[in-house]
Amino acid sequence: MDIKLNTLNKTIINCKKCPRLVKFIKKVSTEKRKQNMNEIYWGKPVPGFGNNNSKLAIIGLAPAAHGGTRTGRAFTGDKSGDFLFKCLFKSGISNQAFSKNVDDNLKLKSTYITNILKCVPPEDKPNSNELSNCSNYFNQEILNLKNLKIIVTLGKVAFDNCVKIYKKKFDIKEKYIFKHGKTQLLPNKTILLPSYHPSPRNVNTGLISEEMMVNLFLKAKTIAKL
Repeated sequence: MDIKLNTLNKTIINCKKCPRLVKFIKKVSTEKRKQNMNEIYWGKPVPGFGNNNSKLAIIGLAPAAHGGTRTGRAFTGDKSGDFLFKCLFKSGISNQAFSKNVDDNLKLKSTYITNILKCVPPEDKPNSNELSNCSNYFNQEILNLKNLKIIVTLGKVAFDNCVKIYKKKFDIKEKYIFKHGKTQLLPNKTILLPSYHPSPRNVNTGLISEEMMVNLFLKAKTIAKL
């Protein structure tokens, strides 16, 4: 990983800008779920991971309380992540169909995974000032990904906030539409590709299927020329 990205991630891990989120992370990490009672939670902001030469970035909203906040890696250790990595494996982007912990030998093909917000918010609802505090970290991540060709956003909230950050950065007025699989051009010539969130609710209701998500990642691979 690039030294600048390493430095950024250390800064993210030590960030305490948002007292409400610091307090909630501590609560989550001490009042553990029954199945994770004997585990030591990561209990800090969760940085992104992957190759700094990545052509593809996958963006969520925030770490899960008992997923990334527990394991220290985005989309790792929760049901949304289980579905995501199964689809990444089937589309040839990851070397294995699971992501359990930071030492599970997961490797991604020219892909960087991160969240807009680096800390889990209560009820998965961040405040605007928390998103604003974290937007600089997201900006720095994107700046570090010099070869970035395409961004896949997971869920409408991640999509909306990604667009908001880009609009603020480039002062643009274009209207971006959240539609699963619809490619749109960002001002720095990066393609934006929205996806439904791979949550159990969306999977169980049929809003998104394994086939839909695999096809979306195959499309992303083609655009990025992975």
